[in-house]
Formats: sequence, structure tokens, C-alpha cells
Amino acid sequence: MSAIPSKAEGPPITPAGMAALRARYDHLLGTERPAIVEIVSWAAGNGDRSENGDYLYGRKRMREIDRELAFLARRMKACRVVDPARQSDHSRVLFGASVEIADEDDNRKHLTLVGDDEQDASKGLIGWSAPIARALRGARVGDLRRVHLPSGEKEWEVMSITYPPASTAP
Repeated sequence: MSAIPSKAEGPPITPAGMAALRARYDHLLGTERPAIVEIVSWAAGNGDRSENGDYLYGRKRMREIDRELAFLARRMKACRVVDPARQSDHSRVLFGASVEIADEDDNRKHLTLVGDDEQDASKGLIGWSAPIARALRGARVGDLRRVHLPSGEKEWEVMSITYPPASTAP
């Protein structure tokens, strides 16, 4: 396993991220879509479909669900699951690392580098292809990294790097 995923290998995703994609896919396919199919079937039996709101909304919602299912299927097939706990070098910032960084005013941030499908800045989950994640890749504690942001350039020092503990599950 390479330490830094390449584009040729497909976008990286954590096991939890893949599980979330799978759960969303299963929910859409097993719960939401059958419910909409039932509504559309019932509405179609009520006669004139051109002015039947239940029928028109149901068909529209079914198309949305089918598009999302297709997208999720493509993503799950393309993504490559990378377990952060199994990274080879825990002294460097690699995929799945939790990093504490500080700017020149000692304002600190805690970030975790995850797959782009998992990013949530409000929780400190930064997508692998985000500018700050790209700048931090391969850094060690004490390294200074310059990040080009829309608001301008900012320099951050890597204060600590941690990885989740290895799972004891088989």
C-alpha cells in the first residue's frame, strides 16, 4: 500500500466513509425507492396523470433517487478504502492523519484528512484534495507549510500528528 494515494488508484476513503456511502445506498434502494414506487403506482391508478400531484412528484423523486443511486454506485466502485491506522509511517501526515496545526499567532486547529466524500469542515474533517490537505501531505512535526487560500496565503506549523489505533477486529 502506498503511503500517499495516487489518482490512478482511485480516490481514497476511510472504512467509516465507505460504510456511510453503503448505508446511504442501502437506505435509498431498500426503503425510499420502494416507498416512492408504491406512491407512484397508487397515484397512477387514480386516472389523469397530468394533474396528479402525487404522481408527478413521485416520478420526479424517483428520478432523483435513481440519479443518487447511480452516483453512489460509481463512487463506491471507484473509491479505494484506506485504513488510516495501517499507514506505514505515523511520523508524517498521510491519509487519515489527525493533525494539530498552529499559525504565526499560535491559533491552533485540529484537522483530520479524510476522503473528499467524507469532508465536513465544521467537524474538522478535511477532504484529501482540499488546499490545506495538499499542503500538509508528507509533513512532519515542526514543519512549516504554506497554504494558498482564497483569502490569501497563510503559514501553518505542524504541532502534532496522530492516527487512530489499529482495530482488533478480524
